[in-house]
Amino acid sequence: MRHILFTAAALTTTALVAAWTMTTVTEAVAQTEQSAAGKLLASVNRNPYPSTYVPRPAPVTALVGATILDGAGQQIDNGTVVMAGSKVLAIGANIAIPDNAVVVDAAGKWVTPGIIDIHSHIGIGPVPDTEQSGDVNEATSPNTAQVWTEHAVWPQDPAFGRAIAGGITTQHISVGSANLFGGRTVVVKNVPARTTQGMKFPGAKQGLKMACGENPKRVYGSKSGPSTRMANFAGYRDGWYDALQYQYDWDLYDSKVQQGDPAAKPPKRDLKLETLAMALSGDILVQMHCYRADEMALVLDMAKEFGYHVTTFHHAVEAYKIADLLAEAGVCGAMWADWWGFKLESFDGIRENIALVDAAENGCAIVHSDSNVDIQRLNQEAAKAMAAGNRIGLNISKARAWTWLSLNPAKALELDDQTGSLEPGKMADVVLWNGDPFSVYTQAEQVYIDGALTYDRDDPSKQFLSDFEVGYVEQGDLK
Repeated sequence: MRHILFTAAALTTTALVAAWTMTTVTEAVAQTEQSAAGKLLASVNRNPYPSTYVPRPAPVTALVGATILDGAGQQIDNGTVVMAGSKVLAIGANIAIPDNAVVVDAAGKWVTPGIIDIHSHIGIGPVPDTEQSGDVNEATSPNTAQVWTEHAVWPQDPAFGRAIAGGITTQHISVGSANLFGGRTVVVKNVPARTTQGMKFPGAKQGLKMACGENPKRVYGSKSGPSTRMANFAGYRDGWYDALQYQYDWDLYDSKVQQGDPAAKPPKRDLKLETLAMALSGDILVQMHCYRADEMALVLDMAKEFGYHVTTFHHAVEAYKIADLLAEAGVCGAMWADWWGFKLESFDGIRENIALVDAAENGCAIVHSDSNVDIQRLNQEAAKAMAAGNRIGLNISKARAWTWLSLNPAKALELDDQTGSLEPGKMADVVLWNGDPFSVYTQAEQVYIDGALTYDRDDPSKQFLSDFEVGYVEQGDLK
């Protein structure tokens, strides 16, 4: 079995890693493998758990007369959003409404893009939260880059239903932060489904969850380490160098194949290093848990050392101290509005953190939850952050603040060409609020995912009820 994984000879490192995303290897491999095992290896599927999500059929729908925040920083008063064929068809103050449209009177109400929570553990840390059901951290080694979040997501988690009641249409579900390299993440549409594949956002890249600071020290300090931040960084760098060596070995092998070397022997496939190599090439997005500004700055230097890009720093309690560095590097900060101080590395938080990251030129601020409860009220978290920024004179509009909930997380997941704002041609992920969404008295009234009415506060038949909840006295939200 000479040729196992990669076939295109003389590929550069980038091109070779890109080849990994192909669903099958090329004909050259298939032609050289005649044994059953060889044929199986030669047809390695790089997307073995593909999305099976299909938007549900939905009528043409027009939300008419609302105050609209388009998610890209604009507010439209007395506006209309038309959805058709799972996409936004039109948006504006004076637009034609198709004759066949279901018209929803939205006067006095507000319309926004659906909220994208970039930091969720729903499905892997489900409700009820028990030792038996919890799968957030594979806390057996500082480097578990080989594990995939989607292999533990439980679609029946009742928390999915509570999240959509708060206007959540997309979630980035991640492994926990116990490890230096935690594993691969997954992006899902917040829809009822029997399988995780039925929720997977089609075409969305996986992420690589990494963690700074105290967590890896606390989990492994009394074991094999790391027990210091020095060892944390040594562990990252060892991992990246191993991934480079792994990639180099495959490049060398393919070069030999190209030259017709009959003795060419492929390197052993390593799922851990495969993940890291794909992160180095950008085929997997690096999502890094980090609190302190000095550590985030060091990680940016490490990214330069190895030539990869950090997509987002998660939690980022001290991001305000290096907002300019983050903006310059094109790195987003995903943050809480006012939660800090629960451990020493989270001690120096301020309420203006999100607003100050946003205020930097080209800054990318995101409001995240990291909570099955807070995810239900992310609009209120954004309201608190906006108010804190305005108290120090930043003059943040509601339209601007909504970018923290939709377009910016879409950018951080490289999905902003598909969702995150209300623009013709984008996915019709839309929330109709019964008032100003920055008010504590406002609730999501209707939630549309790809144009299909998926949640309706006034219609129990349009509310999530997972199989797990069926039969309980206070099942679902039917209380």
